[in-house]
Amino acid sequence: MAFTLDKVVPWGRSYDEYVAMFALSEKDLGGRILGCGDGPAAFNSVLTKRGGRVVSADPAYQFSADEIRGRIAAVYPEVMEQMRRNRQDYVWRNIASIAELGGVRMAAMEEFLADYSAGRREGRYIAAGLPDLPFADGEFDLALCSHFLFLYSGHLSEDFHVRSIVELCRVAREARVFPLLELGAVKSRHLDSILARLASEGLGARIETVPYEFQRGGDRMLSVCRK
Repeated sequence: MAFTLDKVVPWGRSYDEYVAMFALSEKDLGGRILGCGDGPAAFNSVLTKRGGRVVSADPAYQFSADEIRGRIAAVYPEVMEQMRRNRQDYVWRNIASIAELGGVRMAAMEEFLADYSAGRREGRYIAAGLPDLPFADGEFDLALCSHFLFLYSGHLSEDFHVRSIVELCRVAREARVFPLLELGAVKSRHLDSILARLASEGLGARIETVPYEFQRGGDRMLSVCRK
């Protein structure tokens, strides 16, 4: 089935959120980083300006900046209304209000859009997605996957998750996935069985608490690497 933009809900996180969500150290930020499923996040743009080496992969990158901007404009009011209806599922600490959230998200997406066309030409935004990535074995030091795996456990199977995490560990020395909750702010239905299956694939997995919590209870990431 062809990937179509009308199935995408673009919602970009900021650079500072990425650093906190994945507990990224200065050493981490100095390595070769893959962001998988980044969408319109600001991480690639900001880190590149700071001299970092980062590639983002997302099926949505087959579309132009204008097409993505149009999709953001189309879904933004609906997403904000959903946030208002479900505000009890979130922790309003670092982001204090719905209005501030809208500003943070739009600023991140504008940062992405300003960088996107140049980044595509430079090979920093690649139209690709899990569970099959067009990168060489060990091409990256660290692979990050934000708000895709586990979050959509109701739509993505356990097998899809395992194949995707194994693939992330093929192209990078370490993979980190955040958050470990699915929609509704509940623990992913797949998490426990995935941890057992990753061990059988020869992967070492550990759950770490990170200095970030917006989705209530969502302050843990999964770190996976070859044993």
